[in-house]
Amino acid sequence: MSRFLREKYMDMEPYTPGEQPQMKDLVKLNTNENPYPPSPKVINAILEGNTGDLLRYPDPEAKELVEAVAEYYGVPEKCVAVGNGSDEILAFVYMAFGEKVYFPSISYGFYPVFAETFMCDFKAIPLDEGLAIRPDDYIGLDGTIILANPNAPTGMTLTPGEIEDIIKTNADHLVVIDEAYADFGTQTSVPLTQIYDNVLVVQTLSKSRSLAGMRIGIAIGSEEVIEDINKMKFSFNPYNLDRLAIKAGAAAIRDDEYFQETRAKVMETREWFSEKMRDLGFTVLPSKSNFVFCRSDKISGQEYFDELRKRAVVVRHWEKDPIRDYVRITIGRDEDMERLIEVTEEILCEKAK
Repeated sequence: MSRFLREKYMDMEPYTPGEQPQMKDLVKLNTNENPYPPSPKVINAILEGNTGDLLRYPDPEAKELVEAVAEYYGVPEKCVAVGNGSDEILAFVYMAFGEKVYFPSISYGFYPVFAETFMCDFKAIPLDEGLAIRPDDYIGLDGTIILANPNAPTGMTLTPGEIEDIIKTNADHLVVIDEAYADFGTQTSVPLTQIYDNVLVVQTLSKSRSLAGMRIGIAIGSEEVIEDINKMKFSFNPYNLDRLAIKAGAAAIRDDEYFQETRAKVMETREWFSEKMRDLGFTVLPSKSNFVFCRSDKISGQEYFDELRKRAVVVRHWEKDPIRDYVRITIGRDEDMERLIEVTEEILCEKAK
């Protein structure tokens, strides 16, 4: 680091994004990207856009996208905010509401990083022995609560009733539900945003809408909370979504038929793949996301990760307790998952010799 860095940031550990390897014949299952391309209507919206308008700044209110989201979820437009990926929206959450923050100790890696970046008082609450969030741990706290549902990297969920109990017992504090993976089998908490004024739902178009490369996030909450989010946005980067992203996002939201088709494919693949891995002796946590979290008593998480990589199959692994024996495997196309099963059988066979 340079001698000019502010002292308070010298010991900060930055977020480590998923690797984007450049390997030949790679099966890339490490960053939870959708294996299917964006909706054709997204491509058409981009191609039909007036590229001459790119010399102008984009609409700072991203009205076309906000309208599409509001219509899709049946909420007022004033209850919707958009950002440069859900990460930016989460950053706004910490800026606006982060005096004291609670989140699970094993969850999205940006939660503690944002807490340190914005100098928040925070507490990471441990999971139970089965790596599940304990709802009772979040009853009646004294700060903002952030919960990923489904949680990452486990893929496990809280029930709608459990989430509502957390919201009701924290009436004087904001409860943020990060639904990055909710479209793959979890009931959204968006309806609760129209009942309670202390809940904010954050989503992304990176996963279920196949737009990871566009960086589009959305937030839905009460008018007052959305006003606060937008206050942070307009104090930081008013033009946070470019013209193409606004058009692409709106088209993706409106093409519900394609969305339902591709997410169903991912969920179907997830189920048969999970069973195949269990047949190979793996413990696979019950996932409602576009990935599975699994471990084997026959091979350590690090060794399994390394052996897969040698065979051009890349997954995600964390060398930390209590998840060091697990790997997170993104659900790809059927042929991707068949390839992983094939090389896993090969690895386990060599290990048994």
